[in-house]
Amino acid sequence: MAGAAMPTSTVKANTDTKKSYLFPFILVTSLFFLWALIHNMSPILIPHLKKACQLSDMQSAFIDSAVFAAYFLMALPAGAVMKKFGYKAGIILGLSLYALGAFLFIPAASTREYSFFLGALFIIATGLTFLETAANPYVSVLGSPETATTRLNLAQSFNGVGAMIAPILGAKFILSGTELSKAQLTAMSPDALQHYLVGEASTVKMPYLIIGIIVLLIAVLFVITKMPEVTEQEDTSIDATAGEKGSIFRHRHLIAAVVAMFFYIGGQVGVNAFFIRFAKYTAGIGEKEAAVLLGSVAGLGFMVGRFFGTFLMRTIKPQILLTLYGAINVGLILIAMTTKGQVAVWTVLAVPFFMSIMFPTIFSLGIKGLGGDTKFGSSLIIMSIVGGAVFPPLMGLISDNSNIQMAYILPLICFAVVVWFGTKGYKLDKAH
Repeated sequence: MAGAAMPTSTVKANTDTKKSYLFPFILVTSLFFLWALIHNMSPILIPHLKKACQLSDMQSAFIDSAVFAAYFLMALPAGAVMKKFGYKAGIILGLSLYALGAFLFIPAASTREYSFFLGALFIIATGLTFLETAANPYVSVLGSPETATTRLNLAQSFNGVGAMIAPILGAKFILSGTELSKAQLTAMSPDALQHYLVGEASTVKMPYLIIGIIVLLIAVLFVITKMPEVTEQEDTSIDATAGEKGSIFRHRHLIAAVVAMFFYIGGQVGVNAFFIRFAKYTAGIGEKEAAVLLGSVAGLGFMVGRFFGTFLMRTIKPQILLTLYGAINVGLILIAMTTKGQVAVWTVLAVPFFMSIMFPTIFSLGIKGLGGDTKFGSSLIIMSIVGGAVFPPLMGLISDNSNIQMAYILPLICFAVVVWFGTKGYKLDKAH
């Protein structure tokens, strides 16, 4: 989730000694970049493994499913590990799993077994779940409480950097640029076809080997670096027991936020996941050029959009801006679905700019007024990111039975749900 802010815990640091937190802060900030790198490498892997493993569009989309399913399944176990062993131990375990999954890309590429790749991605995403659970609490204590928000915004900016760089690196080091038609593949001799497929699969080996080594080195740095202790404070406020007065499902605006987040994440992931295929189908743009556009235009737009949207919210209510941005994206995707050439491509590239404020805005509107139910409500919204595992395969199914341009009907529907939340969903239980 590029730019996604996980809910923070109430924390306190051991400040017995006055020391510089600069290096620990740099280490923790690197985590924001590392998980953005993997999330934004998926749009590269989808067309790449589609070629190398000879997959349908639906099958290739299970790359995103493996990643987001891990978040859904491992979020609670990650939290339990952090609670028992501490955030530092959780980060080290998360980085170790990340590195292990990256290294498994090497045997996966050698065998060209798609299930092997999916297993490696699931392990990486399990590691990311630990990292995202721990990063925000750590950032909040690495300095004075007065500057905690500033530090968090700075750290999250590296998430945007990862979103921008990952597709560009993937274009250079993973995508070969060789795109053969079915007729060309059929015309190959068995030996020539095998040589081509093995060569395609092998391009992931070196990049993921390097990623794994870097992640492992960062894990070692965490081991040898003294980090501040981060402990949960018990919530002793009057609202702390508010959740005992009834089911959390009485908060209708929270349930609306869970639904909206499920659809939003599905739309966000789907738009990016198939962009390279979309650009080829609508404008004949090669995979390398399309990947660079995805990073340098869409990734940059997402990062700039977050800052610009935050500025606009000084004068525009969040729900109004959310509705406006959602409606714009519905219009952009409608244009993308009904045109060809550069117009179709650039309308899709514009979508991430308007997606940029959606996650934090839906999240904040969803937990507003929950009192003692805030923590549980936050967890429900975060778990709804499983939408990222559901929608890409459905888009692939539509593409396999029609074309990739028509598959973008699903992101269109997703952003229509965001519009609904911005106009009505967020205020469903105002009378309660």
